[in-house]
Amino acid sequence: MREVEVVVVGAGQAGLASAYHLRRTGLEADRDFVVLDHSPGPGGAWQFRWPSLTYGKVHGMHALPGMELVGADPARASSEVISEYFDRYERTFDLRVLRPVDVRAVREGPGGRLLVETSGGVWATRALISATGTWDRPFWPRSPGQETFRGRQLHTVRYPGPEAFAGQRVVVVGGGASGTQHLLEIAPYAAATTWVTRRPPVFREGPFDEEAGRAAVALVEERVRQGLPPRSVVSVTGLPLNDAIREGLAAGVLDRQPMFDRITPDGVEWGDGRRVAADVILWATGFRPAVGHLTPLRLREPGGGVRLEGTRAAADPRVHLVGYGPSASTIGANRAGRAAVRDIRRLLAGQEPAAA
Repeated sequence: MREVEVVVVGAGQAGLASAYHLRRTGLEADRDFVVLDHSPGPGGAWQFRWPSLTYGKVHGMHALPGMELVGADPARASSEVISEYFDRYERTFDLRVLRPVDVRAVREGPGGRLLVETSGGVWATRALISATGTWDRPFWPRSPGQETFRGRQLHTVRYPGPEAFAGQRVVVVGGGASGTQHLLEIAPYAAATTWVTRRPPVFREGPFDEEAGRAAVALVEERVRQGLPPRSVVSVTGLPLNDAIREGLAAGVLDRQPMFDRITPDGVEWGDGRRVAADVILWATGFRPAVGHLTPLRLREPGGGVRLEGTRAAADPRVHLVGYGPSASTIGANRAGRAAVRDIRRLLAGQEPAAA
Protein backbone atom coordinates (compact mmCIF):
# COMPACT_ATOMS: atom_id res chain seq x y z
CA MET A 1 0.00 0.00 0.00
CA ARG A 2 1.26 3.45 -0.95
CA GLU A 3 0.43 6.69 0.87
CA VAL A 4 -0.13 9.97 -0.97
CA GLU A 5 -1.84 13.24 -0.17
CA VAL A 6 -4.26 13.20 -3.13
CA VAL A 7 -5.51 10.60 -5.59
CA VAL A 8 -7.05 11.79 -8.86
CA VAL A 9 -9.24 9.19 -10.57
CA GLY A 10 -9.51 9.78 -14.33
CA ALA A 11 -7.30 11.59 -16.83
CA GLY A 12 -9.82 13.29 -19.04
CA GLN A 13 -10.27 17.07 -19.08
CA ALA A 14 -11.39 17.20 -15.45
CA GLY A 15 -8.63 14.96 -14.12
CA LEU A 16 -5.82 16.66 -16.03
CA ALA A 17 -7.05 20.14 -15.04
CA SER A 18 -7.09 19.02 -11.40
CA ALA A 19 -3.60 17.52 -11.67
CA TYR A 20 -2.30 20.73 -13.25
CA HIS A 21 -3.55 22.79 -10.31
CA LEU A 22 -2.09 20.30 -7.83
CA ARG A 23 1.29 20.78 -9.51
CA ARG A 24 0.84 24.57 -9.38
CA THR A 25 0.49 24.40 -5.60
CA GLY A 26 3.85 22.65 -5.32
CA LEU A 27 2.73 19.05 -4.99
CA GLU A 28 4.79 16.51 -6.94
CA ALA A 29 3.29 13.83 -9.16
CA ASP A 30 3.99 10.28 -7.99
CA ARG A 31 5.16 11.54 -4.61
CA ASP A 32 2.42 13.78 -3.22
CA PHE A 33 -0.36 12.88 -5.63
CA VAL A 34 -1.14 10.25 -8.24
CA VAL A 35 -3.39 10.26 -11.31
CA LEU A 36 -5.00 6.90 -12.11
CA ASP A 37 -6.61 6.28 -15.50
CA HIS A 38 -8.19 3.10 -16.81
CA SER A 39 -7.93 4.03 -20.50
CA PRO A 40 -5.17 2.51 -22.65
CA GLY A 41 -3.70 5.89 -23.57
CA PRO A 42 -4.09 9.66 -23.22
CA GLY A 43 -7.24 11.36 -24.45
CA GLY A 44 -9.94 10.56 -21.93
CA ALA A 45 -13.25 9.66 -23.57
CA TRP A 46 -12.20 11.52 -26.71
CA GLN A 47 -9.98 8.63 -27.78
CA PHE A 48 -13.10 6.46 -28.21
CA ARG A 49 -15.10 8.89 -30.37
CA TRP A 50 -16.17 7.77 -33.84
CA PRO A 51 -13.89 8.67 -36.80
CA SER A 52 -16.46 10.91 -38.53
CA LEU A 53 -16.50 13.28 -35.54
CA THR A 54 -13.78 15.54 -36.87
CA TYR A 55 -12.20 18.29 -34.80
CA GLY A 56 -14.09 20.91 -36.80
CA LYS A 57 -17.42 19.41 -35.69
CA VAL A 58 -16.59 19.50 -31.98
CA HIS A 59 -18.69 21.98 -30.00
CA GLY A 60 -17.16 23.90 -27.13
CA MET A 61 -13.80 22.16 -26.71
CA HIS A 62 -12.00 24.41 -24.23
CA ALA A 63 -8.23 24.28 -23.80
CA LEU A 64 -6.71 22.75 -20.70
CA PRO A 65 -5.22 25.27 -18.25
CA GLY A 66 -1.72 26.41 -19.10
CA MET A 67 -1.57 25.11 -22.70
CA GLU A 68 -3.63 26.12 -25.71
CA LEU A 69 -4.57 23.71 -28.48
CA VAL A 70 -3.48 25.52 -31.63
CA GLY A 71 -3.01 24.66 -35.28
CA ALA A 72 -5.26 21.59 -35.23
CA ASP A 73 -6.58 20.45 -38.62
CA PRO A 74 -10.39 20.68 -38.45
CA ALA A 75 -10.65 17.78 -40.92
CA ARG A 76 -8.78 15.34 -38.65
CA ALA A 77 -10.64 12.99 -36.33
CA SER A 78 -11.20 14.61 -32.92
CA SER A 79 -10.06 11.36 -31.29
CA GLU A 80 -6.60 11.84 -32.83
CA VAL A 81 -6.30 15.61 -32.32
CA ILE A 82 -7.36 15.65 -28.68
CA SER A 83 -5.52 12.47 -27.70
CA GLU A 84 -2.29 13.94 -29.04
CA TYR A 85 -2.99 17.21 -27.22
CA PHE A 86 -3.64 15.42 -23.91
CA ASP A 87 -0.46 13.38 -24.39
CA ARG A 88 1.60 16.57 -24.89
CA TYR A 89 -0.07 18.11 -21.86
CA GLU A 90 0.73 15.19 -19.58
CA ARG A 91 4.38 15.22 -20.65
CA THR A 92 4.78 19.02 -20.52
CA PHE A 93 3.56 19.25 -16.92
CA ASP A 94 5.07 15.91 -15.84
CA LEU A 95 1.77 14.54 -14.57
CA ARG A 96 2.94 10.89 -14.70
CA VAL A 97 -0.48 9.37 -15.26
CA LEU A 98 -0.61 5.67 -14.35
CA ARG A 99 -2.53 3.56 -16.88
CA PRO A 100 -4.26 1.30 -17.44
CA VAL A 101 -5.40 1.19 -13.81
CA ASP A 102 -8.99 0.29 -12.90
CA VAL A 103 -10.24 1.90 -9.70
CA ARG A 104 -12.57 -0.64 -8.15
CA ALA A 105 -13.62 0.90 -4.83
CA VAL A 106 -12.90 3.74 -2.42
CA ARG A 107 -13.35 2.85 1.25
CA GLU A 108 -12.79 4.31 4.68
CA GLY A 109 -9.26 3.54 5.84
CA PRO A 110 -7.21 3.87 9.02
CA GLY A 111 -6.08 7.20 10.40
CA GLY A 112 -8.75 9.20 8.60
CA ARG A 113 -7.44 8.22 5.17
CA LEU A 114 -9.36 6.83 2.22
CA LEU A 115 -8.28 3.53 0.70
CA VAL A 116 -8.38 3.49 -3.11
CA GLU A 117 -8.50 -0.13 -4.26
CA THR A 118 -7.34 -0.65 -7.85
CA SER A 119 -6.07 -3.23 -10.30
CA GLY A 120 -2.60 -1.83 -9.62
CA GLY A 121 -2.67 -1.96 -5.83
CA VAL A 122 -4.03 0.14 -2.99
CA TRP A 123 -3.38 3.82 -2.32
CA ALA A 124 -4.09 5.46 1.03
CA THR A 125 -4.92 9.12 0.56
CA ARG A 126 -6.05 12.13 2.54
CA ALA A 127 -8.18 13.47 -0.31
CA LEU A 128 -9.70 12.19 -3.53
CA ILE A 129 -10.71 13.89 -6.76
CA SER A 130 -13.13 11.74 -8.73
CA ALA A 131 -12.97 12.86 -12.36
CA THR A 132 -14.45 9.80 -14.04
CA GLY A 133 -16.99 11.50 -16.31
CA THR A 134 -19.83 9.54 -17.90
CA TRP A 135 -18.50 7.67 -20.95
CA ASP A 136 -18.32 4.34 -19.09
CA ARG A 137 -22.01 4.48 -18.16
CA PRO A 138 -24.09 4.68 -21.36
CA PHE A 139 -27.78 4.92 -20.58
CA TRP A 140 -29.97 2.30 -22.29
CA PRO A 141 -33.70 2.92 -21.76
CA ARG A 142 -35.88 -0.17 -21.50
CA SER A 143 -38.80 -0.62 -23.86
CA PRO A 144 -41.38 -3.41 -24.07
CA GLY A 145 -40.38 -6.01 -26.67
CA GLN A 146 -36.76 -4.87 -26.78
CA GLU A 147 -35.44 -8.41 -26.50
CA THR A 148 -37.51 -9.56 -29.51
CA PHE A 149 -35.92 -7.19 -32.03
CA ARG A 150 -34.21 -9.16 -34.81
CA GLY A 151 -32.08 -6.27 -36.01
CA ARG A 152 -29.11 -4.55 -34.40
CA GLN A 153 -29.23 -2.28 -31.35
CA LEU A 154 -26.31 -0.10 -30.37
CA HIS A 155 -25.56 2.95 -28.28
CA THR A 156 -23.65 6.11 -29.18
CA VAL A 157 -20.72 4.69 -27.21
CA ARG A 158 -20.30 2.10 -30.01
CA TYR A 159 -21.29 4.30 -32.96
CA PRO A 160 -19.06 3.19 -35.87
CA GLY A 161 -19.66 6.07 -38.30
CA PRO A 162 -22.32 6.56 -41.00
CA GLU A 163 -21.01 4.14 -43.63
CA ALA A 164 -21.95 1.18 -41.41
CA PHE A 165 -25.65 1.98 -41.96
CA ALA A 166 -25.62 1.99 -45.78
CA GLY A 167 -28.90 0.69 -47.21
CA GLN A 168 -30.43 0.10 -43.79
CA ARG A 169 -33.54 1.43 -42.08
CA VAL A 170 -32.40 3.20 -38.92
CA VAL A 171 -34.37 4.48 -35.93
CA VAL A 172 -32.37 7.02 -33.91
CA VAL A 173 -33.58 7.57 -30.34
CA GLY A 174 -32.51 10.73 -28.50
CA GLY A 175 -32.96 14.48 -28.70
CA GLY A 176 -29.45 15.66 -27.80
CA ALA A 177 -26.49 16.74 -29.88
CA SER A 178 -25.35 13.17 -30.56
CA GLY A 179 -28.76 12.13 -31.86
CA THR A 180 -28.98 14.99 -34.35
CA GLN A 181 -25.35 14.52 -35.45
CA HIS A 182 -25.93 10.81 -36.04
CA LEU A 183 -29.07 11.47 -38.08
CA LEU A 184 -27.47 14.10 -40.29
CA GLU A 185 -24.52 11.79 -40.96
CA ILE A 186 -26.50 8.59 -41.49
CA ALA A 187 -29.29 9.98 -43.71
CA PRO A 188 -27.25 10.12 -46.97
CA TYR A 189 -26.29 6.44 -46.56
CA ALA A 190 -29.38 4.84 -45.03
CA ALA A 191 -32.43 3.53 -46.84
CA ALA A 192 -34.59 5.41 -44.31
CA THR A 193 -34.18 7.18 -40.98
CA THR A 194 -36.68 7.88 -38.21
CA TRP A 195 -35.99 10.27 -35.35
CA VAL A 196 -37.67 9.53 -32.01
CA THR A 197 -37.43 11.55 -28.80
CA ARG A 198 -39.18 11.35 -25.45
CA ARG A 199 -39.72 15.12 -25.33
CA PRO A 200 -39.98 17.61 -28.21
CA PRO A 201 -36.51 18.98 -28.99
CA VAL A 202 -35.78 22.60 -28.11
CA PHE A 203 -33.70 24.52 -30.63
CA ARG A 204 -31.82 27.57 -29.46
CA GLU A 205 -31.50 30.56 -31.75
CA GLY A 206 -29.03 33.40 -31.38
CA PRO A 207 -25.74 33.58 -29.50
CA PHE A 208 -25.20 31.65 -26.31
CA ASP A 209 -23.59 34.40 -24.25
CA GLU A 210 -21.91 34.28 -20.85
CA GLU A 211 -25.07 35.26 -18.99
CA ALA A 212 -27.06 32.43 -20.62
CA GLY A 213 -24.25 30.02 -19.82
CA ARG A 214 -24.24 30.99 -16.15
CA ALA A 215 -28.01 30.58 -15.95
CA ALA A 216 -27.83 27.09 -17.49
CA VAL A 217 -25.07 25.98 -15.15
CA ALA A 218 -27.02 27.35 -12.17
CA LEU A 219 -29.97 25.11 -13.03
CA VAL A 220 -27.76 22.01 -13.08
CA GLU A 221 -25.95 23.16 -9.94
CA GLU A 222 -29.19 23.45 -8.01
CA ARG A 223 -29.97 19.79 -8.69
CA VAL A 224 -26.66 18.57 -7.25
CA ARG A 225 -27.11 20.83 -4.22
CA GLN A 226 -30.36 18.97 -3.61
CA GLY A 227 -28.71 15.57 -4.04
CA LEU A 228 -30.59 14.82 -7.28
CA PRO A 229 -29.00 13.06 -10.26
CA PRO A 230 -27.44 15.78 -12.43
CA ARG A 231 -28.78 16.73 -15.82
CA SER A 232 -26.36 17.72 -18.54
CA VAL A 233 -25.81 21.42 -19.26
CA VAL A 234 -26.95 20.76 -22.85
CA SER A 235 -30.29 19.46 -21.57
CA VAL A 236 -31.14 22.89 -20.18
CA THR A 237 -29.64 25.00 -22.97
CA GLY A 238 -31.29 23.36 -25.98
CA LEU A 239 -29.72 22.54 -29.34
CA PRO A 240 -28.00 25.34 -31.28
CA LEU A 241 -29.89 26.11 -34.49
CA ASN A 242 -26.89 26.11 -36.84
CA ASP A 243 -26.79 25.71 -40.62
CA ALA A 244 -26.56 21.91 -40.49
CA ILE A 245 -29.62 21.69 -38.23
CA ARG A 246 -31.57 24.07 -40.47
CA GLU A 247 -30.75 21.96 -43.53
CA GLY A 248 -31.78 18.79 -41.67
CA LEU A 249 -35.11 20.34 -40.70
CA ALA A 250 -35.77 21.58 -44.22
CA ALA A 251 -34.90 18.20 -45.74
CA GLY A 252 -37.16 16.33 -43.32
CA VAL A 253 -34.28 14.38 -41.78
CA LEU A 254 -34.99 16.00 -38.39
CA ASP A 255 -38.70 15.20 -38.46
CA ARG A 256 -39.14 14.29 -34.82
CA GLN A 257 -41.58 11.57 -33.81
CA PRO A 258 -42.79 10.91 -30.23
CA MET A 259 -41.35 7.97 -28.35
CA PHE A 260 -42.66 4.63 -29.56
CA ASP A 261 -44.60 2.39 -27.18
CA ARG A 262 -42.96 -0.93 -27.98
CA ILE A 263 -40.30 -2.63 -30.03
CA THR A 264 -41.37 -5.43 -32.37
CA PRO A 265 -39.20 -8.08 -34.03
CA ASP A 266 -39.12 -5.96 -37.19
CA GLY A 267 -39.13 -2.39 -35.89
CA VAL A 268 -41.04 -0.10 -33.55
CA GLU A 269 -44.72 0.54 -32.90
CA TRP A 270 -46.84 3.32 -31.37
CA GLY A 271 -50.02 2.94 -29.33
CA ASP A 272 -52.21 4.04 -32.24
CA GLY A 273 -50.99 1.08 -34.30
CA ARG A 274 -48.52 2.99 -36.47
CA ARG A 275 -45.35 1.02 -37.22
CA VAL A 276 -41.91 1.73 -38.64
CA ALA A 277 -39.76 -1.10 -39.95
CA ALA A 278 -36.13 -1.00 -38.84
CA ASP A 279 -32.87 -2.86 -39.29
CA VAL A 280 -31.09 -0.83 -36.60
CA ILE A 281 -32.09 1.03 -33.44
CA LEU A 282 -29.41 3.53 -32.44
CA TRP A 283 -29.79 4.71 -28.85
CA ALA A 284 -28.36 8.24 -28.59
CA THR A 285 -29.75 8.48 -25.08
CA GLY A 286 -26.84 9.88 -23.17
CA PHE A 287 -24.83 8.77 -20.19
CA ARG A 288 -24.90 8.68 -16.41
CA PRO A 289 -22.08 9.67 -14.01
CA ALA A 290 -19.56 6.87 -13.48
CA VAL A 291 -19.35 6.98 -9.69
CA GLY A 292 -19.74 3.32 -8.79
CA HIS A 293 -16.27 3.24 -7.21
CA LEU A 294 -17.57 5.62 -4.51
CA THR A 295 -20.42 3.29 -3.46
CA PRO A 296 -18.72 2.05 -0.23
CA LEU A 297 -18.60 5.65 1.05
CA ARG A 298 -22.41 5.95 0.84
CA LEU A 299 -22.40 9.43 -0.61
CA ARG A 300 -25.68 9.15 -2.50
CA GLU A 301 -28.65 11.07 -1.19
CA PRO A 302 -32.22 9.71 -1.11
CA GLY A 303 -32.82 11.61 -4.38
CA GLY A 304 -30.28 9.38 -6.13
CA GLY A 305 -27.42 11.82 -6.65
CA VAL A 306 -24.36 12.95 -4.72
CA ARG A 307 -25.04 16.27 -3.00
CA LEU A 308 -22.21 18.72 -3.58
CA GLU A 309 -21.09 21.90 -1.87
CA GLY A 310 -19.03 23.41 -4.65
CA THR A 311 -17.09 20.35 -5.82
CA ARG A 312 -16.99 18.80 -2.35
CA ALA A 313 -19.25 15.87 -1.43
CA ALA A 314 -21.49 17.10 1.37
CA ALA A 315 -21.28 13.71 3.09
CA ASP A 316 -17.46 13.56 3.02
CA PRO A 317 -15.30 16.70 2.63
CA ARG A 318 -12.31 14.58 1.57
CA VAL A 319 -14.05 13.67 -1.70
CA HIS A 320 -14.42 16.04 -4.63
CA LEU A 321 -16.32 15.37 -7.85
CA VAL A 322 -14.97 17.26 -10.85
CA GLY A 323 -16.66 16.95 -14.23
CA TYR A 324 -19.90 16.05 -12.45
CA GLY A 325 -23.14 17.96 -12.94
CA PRO A 326 -22.43 21.69 -13.43
CA SER A 327 -18.74 21.04 -14.20
CA ALA A 328 -19.46 18.42 -16.89
CA SER A 329 -18.15 20.63 -19.69
CA THR A 330 -14.62 21.35 -20.76
CA ILE A 331 -14.55 24.90 -19.38
CA GLY A 332 -16.52 23.85 -16.30
CA ALA A 333 -14.05 21.05 -15.59
CA ASN A 334 -11.13 23.49 -15.69
CA ARG A 335 -12.76 25.80 -13.17
CA ALA A 336 -13.90 22.97 -10.94
CA GLY A 337 -10.42 21.44 -10.90
CA ARG A 338 -8.98 24.71 -9.63
CA ALA A 339 -11.70 25.05 -6.99
CA ALA A 340 -11.28 21.46 -5.79
CA VAL A 341 -7.52 21.86 -5.39
CA ARG A 342 -7.96 25.12 -3.50
CA ASP A 343 -10.32 23.33 -1.09
CA ILE A 344 -8.03 20.32 -0.74
CA ARG A 345 -5.07 22.53 0.14
CA ARG A 346 -7.09 23.89 3.04
CA LEU A 347 -7.94 20.35 4.12
CA LEU A 348 -4.30 19.27 4.01
CA ALA A 349 -3.33 22.34 6.04
CA GLY A 350 -5.92 21.48 8.71
CA GLN A 351 -8.15 24.45 7.87
CA GLU A 352 -11.91 24.53 7.51
CA PRO A 353 -13.25 24.11 3.96
CA ALA A 354 -14.05 27.33 2.15
CA ALA A 355 -17.71 28.23 1.75
CA ALA A 356 -19.16 26.75 -1.43
